[in-house]
Amino acid sequence: MKRSLKEAFKYLARLAAAGAVAPVALLSCFGRVGSLYQLGAQALSTMPGVPGDYLRTSYYRFTLLTFGASSRIQFGSYFPHRDVRVGDGVYIGSYCILGRVEIGDHTQIASGVQILSGRHQHGRDERGQIQGSHLGEFRTVKIGANCWIGAGAIVMADVGEGSTVGAGAVVVKPISAGSVAVGNPARVVRAVVPHAEEEMGSHP
Repeated sequence: MKRSLKEAFKYLARLAAAGAVAPVALLSCFGRVGSLYQLGAQALSTMPGVPGDYLRTSYYRFTLLTFGASSRIQFGSYFPHRDVRVGDGVYIGSYCILGRVEIGDHTQIASGVQILSGRHQHGRDERGQIQGSHLGEFRTVKIGANCWIGAGAIVMADVGEGSTVGAGAVVVKPISAGSVAVGNPARVVRAVVPHAEEEMGSHP
């Protein structure tokens, strides 16, 4: 009985949140007008508590390429671009800025994480002066399913499924699936789960 009431409350909360943010999403043509999309994303990032979670989830379900209904994004976090795919059961902590990214199901991202749209976003002219993003190279960074990205990490390259990126790590090269990577620049220090043959070999 308690479970059914909880599910009913969640359903009503999602419905109310969708109704509240629908006009904002519509104003941005569901994310296609970049400046208006960013205005909505930044404004909703400042909404506190559980209501803020529901409002952000609904907004991103309207505007991003995909955003799982069971995923959550906490206070102070937002997506500057709409070219984003977020799977189901994803948790994003507070004060994260996430660029063009694909995040697999059930991945967890701690607070203060930055996921950049690649490593070369600002180009220089022939005199070496920075000319802004129009000369840069933007790409989608892919974070696999069931990953853990530690607090304050900066991710500029793909992270394979089932991997752990330590707190404060700076990922500049792809991390293979099932790895633990730490440091600046991040390097793989071990596997998340040892291979079965290695486990068997460790016993007499």
